[in-house]
Amino acid sequence: MADVKIQALKHGPLLVNGAVDILDSNGDVMQTGNQVALCRCGQSNNKPFCDSMHRKSGFQSVCIRQVTS
Repeated sequence: MADVKIQALKHGPLLVNGAVDILDSNGDVMQTGNQVALCRCGQSNNKPFCDSMHRKSGFQSVCIRQVTS
């Protein structure tokens, strides 16, 4: 099984590391690679990929693990 890691970057995209195929809504391959940044802010002009619009739009998001008891 492929070793894939996804990290939510502070105020930025989801960074996907590992051998992945990104598919469109029809199941066709859009991109294949070992690293890709996926948009979380919704402002990218190249969705689903990040084009750094989060910086211009002021996107604020910090993802940290929530500890529950």
